[in-house]
Amino acid sequence: MTNQKKNQHLLWRAAFGPMAENVNELSHVSQKDLYELLEKTSSKKPDPLLIANGARDGLVKGIQDLGRMQKLTTEQKKQLRKQSVDDIKNLNLAWLTEMIDSEAQLREKMSLFWHGHFACRVVNIYFQQQLLNIIRENALGNFGDLLREVSKSPAMLSFLNNQQNKKQHPNENFAREVMELFTMGRGNYTEEDIKESARAYTGWSFNLSGEFMERPFLHDTGTKTFLGKTGNFDGDDVIDIILEQKATANFITRKIYKYFINEQVDDEKVSVLADSFYQNNYDLKKLMNDIFLSEWFYDEKNIGTRIKSPVELIAGVRRLIPMELERPEMQLLFQRVLGQVLFYPPNVAGWPGGRNWIDSSALMFRMRLPQILTNAAEFLINPKDDDDVMMGREGVGKMLQTKRLNVNVDWEAVVKVFDNTSKENLEQKINEFVLQTKSSINPNVLKRYIDNTSREGFIKSAMVELMSTPEYQLC
Repeated sequence: MTNQKKNQHLLWRAAFGPMAENVNELSHVSQKDLYELLEKTSSKKPDPLLIANGARDGLVKGIQDLGRMQKLTTEQKKQLRKQSVDDIKNLNLAWLTEMIDSEAQLREKMSLFWHGHFACRVVNIYFQQQLLNIIRENALGNFGDLLREVSKSPAMLSFLNNQQNKKQHPNENFAREVMELFTMGRGNYTEEDIKESARAYTGWSFNLSGEFMERPFLHDTGTKTFLGKTGNFDGDDVIDIILEQKATANFITRKIYKYFINEQVDDEKVSVLADSFYQNNYDLKKLMNDIFLSEWFYDEKNIGTRIKSPVELIAGVRRLIPMELERPEMQLLFQRVLGQVLFYPPNVAGWPGGRNWIDSSALMFRMRLPQILTNAAEFLINPKDDDDVMMGREGVGKMLQTKRLNVNVDWEAVVKVFDNTSKENLEQKINEFVLQTKSSINPNVLKRYIDNTSREGFIKSAMVELMSTPEYQLC
């Protein structure tokens, strides 16, 4: 296993893949130095992404949970909802740009993980923007802090119906998902624990400015028994008790292992990582250090075995081949076709990932994506239907559409990567640069599709053809 391949593995897992402009440096830098650079560039507090500039501005654009909306006509409500959906699309593109261009690659990659873990779907731009910025600020901090802030966000309280959680009439949805999906996982609590913790969360709500608030007159002040402890608990007490459970550290560590290392979990390694995570008070930076600075992370069995998510695929292509899109919004269409639209998870469990990313239509489009992005040609597209994204126009997404993508590709930066590579070694060098899998493409097959009229033509066509293979879907 070459040093370059190991570093590319690190960049695909802890970031969104290598960039053409610095790929040649990967052959001699150590994994430790590269990871420390990733960590350093992600250590600064991120600038918030602001599409809705003020709380009231953002809330007016949404339509959920606002009494004033009852006074609006059906058409006015429809227009407000459309405006919020449009703004969420702009937030999507702004964040995708961060994933592609930001130096803080580790932070944005961790944020994408948490975006799927704390899956939330509300048609309110301010709520979504606020939740995203909470995640980005805490992505590499303390899991307990992240959990508490997400749990108190208007987006999550609204999505999981906690504004309907009142004394004598508790709504258990929020309490159940916090334990089942966000912290401990099934089998580590009882139905009675759900009921009791729901009582503790009664009164957790938010005001019209999008700020968390507790409503004392809705809170159940009675004694609760939760996970073996008894007291007059509120929501913060419940979160404290959840964090005391070793099951929480195990559940989070296992999920991080599957996402960043291998879907085939090594129970022994997860146990060691989880012990350290728990003993270090849920320090996420320490957990990721333990993973990315370990020797076993770079074992051959962990390299080139993970199917890229659609967002990782789009970001990775654009980092490998620098380009400017005349119509960046076309990337929203790509996300829909491939099955991962940011801010629109399929449900509270998030995107299942793995082989679920691949079906016949998605795989065909995945393999065409590099050619679509680099050739600026017309293509047929069949987006997957989603009522929130389609604004109630069911069936529109099922129509075959002809699109054209105008793009300016910086091929000079890509060709320059291979300045010191001889003609004889060019094909192998490109192969190693593009693919992470053990298997390589048959040279005789590749030659049928490569432009041999010039060195530049050879590099361009070989890059695109290799990125259009099933092997490129893996990292």
